[in-house]
Amino acid sequence: MLSAAKRCFSTSRVSPYKVTVLGAGGGIGQPLSLLLKLNHKVTDLRLYDLKGAPGVAADLSHIPTNSLVKGFTPDNSGLKEALTNTDVVLIPAGVPRKPGMTRDDLFAINASIVRDLATACAENAPNAAILVISNPVNSTVPIVAQVLKNKGVYNPKKLFGVTTLDVIRASRFISEVAHTNPTQERVTVVGGHSGITIIPLLSQTKHSTMDEASKEALIHRIQFGGDEVVKAKNGAGSATLSMAQAGAKFANSVLQGLDGEADVIEPSFVDSPLYKSEGIEFFASPVKLGPHGVEKIYSIGQISSEEEELLAKCKETLKTNIQKGEKFVTEA
Repeated sequence: MLSAAKRCFSTSRVSPYKVTVLGAGGGIGQPLSLLLKLNHKVTDLRLYDLKGAPGVAADLSHIPTNSLVKGFTPDNSGLKEALTNTDVVLIPAGVPRKPGMTRDDLFAINASIVRDLATACAENAPNAAILVISNPVNSTVPIVAQVLKNKGVYNPKKLFGVTTLDVIRASRFISEVAHTNPTQERVTVVGGHSGITIIPLLSQTKHSTMDEASKEALIHRIQFGGDEVVKAKNGAGSATLSMAQAGAKFANSVLQGLDGEADVIEPSFVDSPLYKSEGIEFFASPVKLGPHGVEKIYSIGQISSEEEELLAKCKETLKTNIQKGEKFVTEA
């Protein structure tokens, strides 16, 4: 008799998807690739990096799931081959944070990496959904958008900044304070993906009456949770395993949307109308995912006076971050 897991796998009907990871040999890329190999929606997994991707692909290819894995390097048009006709591209490429660094400190290095990969996506995978993980997301997503615009292939419904790590951290951290099951906690996180631009809407949870001191400490921890990992790794990197899980979770939601599954809603940093009148082109809020990518962008809903103050600070910083990314491309 088949086990429950095998029965589920053998009877499920999903469309086959081609998924490409750019930066697959890195600290995020390797565990992310593993999780994607285990996703039954992914039947063609392409892994690209400057080096190491063929080895990662060979390793993963021994796992008995219904997907083919191939690794690519810059040799012999590897990037083009990794991207051609792919459905979803994840970009974790770049350098990790080190102690004392902020996400913005990464900009000078990661901006050029993301720009070049975005150019390759525009030329070889213009219809793919692009999921940007490389930090600082508040600036790298606008970089990708500007590159795609310059190439005449920009589709705002297919570009996502992955902010899911903030969401899963919020669920975990709030459960530690409230002594609850983290898998049952749902916290909407809006704004951006760096420091004070991260706004967990605690007023919309069942813990809205939490005392002010606990609430302030919790918000700060969610906003700067990445610093805990950078400090604990003592110069050896930043959040890689939790980020890989977050990236794989969001990628699965995108694939569910492309597959036509109902009510797939995740917060994401996207080209948004919510605050465009204030000059803020991108904003993270709950997004409904569908066959064409973004189907609907939801407002942040009713928030507390304290969260209004956080939002005001977020907007100021976010606007600067977005403009920094756009200028990097337009003034190059």
